[in-house]
Amino acid sequence: MVHGALRGRAGEGAVEVARLGGLWRVTRPWHPGLRPFLRSYVGYWEAVTTPYEARLVPTGCATLLISLAEPFSQVRRLGVPGGGTGRIGSLVVGLEDRPAICVHPGGQEAIRVEFTPLGAYRLFGLPMSELTNLAIDVRDVLGPDAGTLVERLASTPDWAARFDLLDAALLARLGYGPEPAPEVGYAWQLLSGSAGAIPIARIAAEVGWSQGYLIRRFTQQIGLTPKASARVLRFRHAVALLSRGAASLTDISEACGFYDQSHLNREFRAIAGTTPGQMVASRRVEGALALSASANSSKTEPPAGR
Repeated sequence: MVHGALRGRAGEGAVEVARLGGLWRVTRPWHPGLRPFLRSYVGYWEAVTTPYEARLVPTGCATLLISLAEPFSQVRRLGVPGGGTGRIGSLVVGLEDRPAICVHPGGQEAIRVEFTPLGAYRLFGLPMSELTNLAIDVRDVLGPDAGTLVERLASTPDWAARFDLLDAALLARLGYGPEPAPEVGYAWQLLSGSAGAIPIARIAAEVGWSQGYLIRRFTQQIGLTPKASARVLRFRHAVALLSRGAASLTDISEACGFYDQSHLNREFRAIAGTTPGQMVASRRVEGALALSASANSSKTEPPAGR
């Protein structure tokens, strides 16, 4: 297939293409109207068709994945009875506090968009608690028009035109999506700004709600409880420090608010199904950690994000 990613300029800026291991990765500057709601926005396709199995770990974001070629064989949530999807193409993933396994036969081509929790609340237009720890077909969240959009994107070979189409669809939905409660937005700002370190009682006092009411409204619009969100944010902070390689596990445990290194290890196993050392050593596929030789070194890349 000849990919239009190598052509021209359109929309908000020039399309940039880079090969990272076995993936071709496509980006361009984000549309200003989308920027407040995004954490990552990237297209990609495989340079070499290779089956793979990878572990998805919680990111503190919600994900929209538009599949333009082969679908996943399955996405299976660990620790959730009956948590497998079966064969699934384009999908929505809500906020998570436990890992999942994705299996793909090879030949993937996709656009992966990560949203802030409240950006996802506006985009999806339903309580985020209904998506927690789930991977759901995009049509079941965004309606049948989403299937038509996926077909148009798949039949459009030029990546700049693809981004234009998706930008327009996202902007339209965000334009009439529900407004998050300002108190929830402030609570998320406090919690994420402290990397999960601020006590929930203090957040409730800051926003002027009872703790119980804060938990209900926060969970509805974010997808995780404040406590679960704090755990994921601490985990992400620890992952960021680990990736820099400049601190010991003892220092990281202290910096992130874990009781000790044993507590850090337990949280990594609960949230990511792995240890800090294994996570550092893992190779990356787009948005996930490789698990086996099938997710081989030809697909490695640094974690997505801007």
